[in-house]
Amino acid sequence: MAREITVTGFGYVLLASYSTVLVAELIGDKSIYTVASLSLRLRVGLVFLGMLVAFAGKTLVAVLLGESLTQIPARWTTCMSALIFFATALFIWFKKPEAPALRLAATTRYQSTLLPFLSLFFTEWGDAGQLSVSALTAQSKLPLAVWVGGTLALMTKGALAVAVGVKLREKVPEKVLRRAAVASCCLLGTLALRQAVLLFHT
Repeated sequence: MAREITVTGFGYVLLASYSTVLVAELIGDKSIYTVASLSLRLRVGLVFLGMLVAFAGKTLVAVLLGESLTQIPARWTTCMSALIFFATALFIWFKKPEAPALRLAATTRYQSTLLPFLSLFFTEWGDAGQLSVSALTAQSKLPLAVWVGGTLALMTKGALAVAVGVKLREKVPEKVLRRAAVASCCLLGTLALRQAVLLFHT
């Protein structure tokens, strides 16, 4: 009986974490645009791998830190976000187009997996999704359920963004896609930098 209650509680917390984080992330979150931009230039499988590691890691940090995540000065996390967004834009701009018939070398696969990870793991800290994870962890006392539910929610968001990027890649010329991806990352970096400046003056 006790085990049944525990399993039921785990499933409830997992579903609650999934739905709460998904809604929080889809409303006004910038990383969905980052994923879409990356999927315009990189192989989908590598984007998914980097995305999975980044989202699972960020959710784990939010679970472990709990409410202490809110104590990190927002101006510093925002500055880091701006730096990563601009670095991502530079990488996309200077990365040479790949020949369709050629397979990616091991170093290229590594770089193409590392870029989505860095772009997602080191940006958008302390957002609504992570705060939801922290609050649910503190309330439910079931960190594993919250971690699984939160990670699945982030991957769902990422999958939607990748789908958009892949569709665009099939129909829009490569040069246009590169410029759009760079412009998107630069815009996100500018918005993050503007927010950081405002935070430093408050």
